[in-house]
Amino acid sequence: MTALVSVLLLAALTFSFNPGDTIPEPPCSELEEYFVSDTLSDAVFSRMRGKSFKEGCTVPRESLRYLRLLHKDKDGNIIIGEMVCHKAIASDILSIFRELYLHSYPVERVRLIDDYGADDESSMRANNSSCFNFRTVAGTNVPSVHGLGLAIDVNPLYNPYWKRRPDGREIVEPANASAYVDRNADFIYKIVRGDLLVRLFLEHGFVWGGDWKSCKDWQHFEKKL
Repeated sequence: MTALVSVLLLAALTFSFNPGDTIPEPPCSELEEYFVSDTLSDAVFSRMRGKSFKEGCTVPRESLRYLRLLHKDKDGNIIIGEMVCHKAIASDILSIFRELYLHSYPVERVRLIDDYGADDESSMRANNSSCFNFRTVAGTNVPSVHGLGLAIDVNPLYNPYWKRRPDGREIVEPANASAYVDRNADFIYKIVRGDLLVRLFLEHGFVWGGDWKSCKDWQHFEKKL
């Protein structure tokens, strides 16, 4: 079998799988075929239009990248993942997720947020890790970091956003994640300072919401251009 035929067969095998599919473990020599970045195809863009790519979106389509990657869940299943992010962090995300995969760091689900109607609460409740979802900072016309595709939320159900209001009330997002606000508790998919996920994102120049003082956003990593 010639080298060209081998490459073509590998490519056909790789892309015969769909996002969310569980696959057999590929040889290490073929891993690069599973961690790829591309411009938004018409098929991908049609899934996003009117959802994460909302009417009036000010982020150019050509500034975004569609990523295909592998991740492992808590049971060690190997799963095809997908994500849309800004082109400026595409190589960072692929590098980080490749290391997470190689070290069997558990990430439960990586699907486009459009599969959840681009609704953050629904996506977080499903523990779906995602990046781009166009929106603006409240009270402004300025896109948020997620709106630019420069922020990613990982295992969000188990690593919620938390804030205590001046009146003592707590805000927890997603709303079904109250049990995971206690960061002294032991549970799967928990992100803690010093673990591989946090170290990798910090090494690539991201800021972690778990370090914030006025609130905690343990799922959230962002990078400013």
